[in-house]
Amino acid sequence: MTRLVVGPFNRVEGDLEVKLDIGDGRVEKAFVVSPLYRGFERMLSGKPPMDALVYAPRICGICSVSQSVAAAMALAEAQGVVMPPNGELSLNLVHATENVADHLTHFYLFFMPDFARDVYTSENWHSVARERFAAIKGTAASDVLPARAQFMHLMGILAGKWPHTLSVQPGGSTRAVSAGEMARMGATLSAFRRFLERTLFGDRLERIAELSNETELATWAAEKPETSSDFRHFLYISKALNLTSLGPSTGRYMSNGAYARAGAHLFARGVFTNGGCGSLDAGAIAEDISHAWYAAGNGALSPSKGETRPDADRPDSYSWCKAPRLGGAVMEVGALARQLVDGHPLILDLHARTGGNVHTRVVARLLEIALVVLEMQRWVEVLRPGEPFIAHASMPDSAEGSGLTEAARGSLGHWLKIENGRIANYQIIAPTTWNFSPRDSEGTPGPLEQALAGAPVRPGETEPVAVQHIVRSFDPCLVCTVH
Repeated sequence: MTRLVVGPFNRVEGDLEVKLDIGDGRVEKAFVVSPLYRGFERMLSGKPPMDALVYAPRICGICSVSQSVAAAMALAEAQGVVMPPNGELSLNLVHATENVADHLTHFYLFFMPDFARDVYTSENWHSVARERFAAIKGTAASDVLPARAQFMHLMGILAGKWPHTLSVQPGGSTRAVSAGEMARMGATLSAFRRFLERTLFGDRLERIAELSNETELATWAAEKPETSSDFRHFLYISKALNLTSLGPSTGRYMSNGAYARAGAHLFARGVFTNGGCGSLDAGAIAEDISHAWYAAGNGALSPSKGETRPDADRPDSYSWCKAPRLGGAVMEVGALARQLVDGHPLILDLHARTGGNVHTRVVARLLEIALVVLEMQRWVEVLRPGEPFIAHASMPDSAEGSGLTEAARGSLGHWLKIENGRIANYQIIAPTTWNFSPRDSEGTPGPLEQALAGAPVRPGETEPVAVQHIVRSFDPCLVCTVH
């Protein structure tokens, strides 16, 4: 057996190392290492509660709105404030803009460039894939970046700026929208939809959203040449490389629920296992630090009582990432988890056939782009200019609150405790904390560690391409992980 250290995986930001024990050409064990400590939870201690809206978004420049939304929800629960309908719609639009942009960026700039690697030169599809998806130089980059930039103009209208907007508040949005701005948003969404239908999907969004099983997906893909759209191109490569065999899931998934409106969610809150869906008991969430560089406490703690006390010399530890568990169980989060919990028929069928894997994670992510953009168009149409976008309430001297939402990469939670008008404790569990967690006190590996076991390693590889595909199928964000 040999030991191989792979990393960093930083096409965007954040450090990540993966230590692999390799035998007989396959990964036998994987240890996912987050080597960076940032300490935002400790920074927030002692601050005025509303300062969370300034600090928390700066955890990450990619998913800052998700952090803002979670912080605002925790503060709203502490205040007892209820958003007006316009406030919910506005925050959903801001949040969805960021999440859709993240999905698009991940597919084109982080995931697909791996298929342009020289290791695939002998494949009959490689030259075309390299021309299309090579990092920076491929034709896809010149197509997607202008479309993404135009789409992000929605942020300017709704939030003033991105990242680190301050328009997201516990009671809604500080930015009221006029009828003229609604028209501009509608035009922007229509232009972005045309890009998606022309380039990413090669078909109407409604048809993508309505695909209900693997047979329908395969039939749809075969209607036109694989290079007629980037989704078809991915499906062709995935079939050629059998990506359904890479990165198997634990089979347990959770979602905090995405895009709340009128007491419900666009994508449901809950858990999914091979036995079906169930409700999410957030009180069963606890963080284990037995293999993380934090001072030992009294076992796994609920985030409402969590501690963040760094101890870089702690023995038997190998990561700054804690190990969140739900009722002691490892849970995968992300677009695949959201669509399984919500019961989308295509994702349910793919999962029933091959389980969670690289292929199903990417299909779920692209499907979600279609689903969310369709909903964004509906949200814009029902905004009511002239009606309130925000409600106000005073902050109590002592209170607790939690904010559970979904970032592009999965379930995000903020837990807040206020004493004497100041933050007494603030704990955060980010999506990559769930997916890239280390082993727990039972020795159970986290989702990525389990997904990497069995991955093939080609002779002479120092950066195994299969490992790259598996890691990127989770779309890691390490600065969020080690907040």
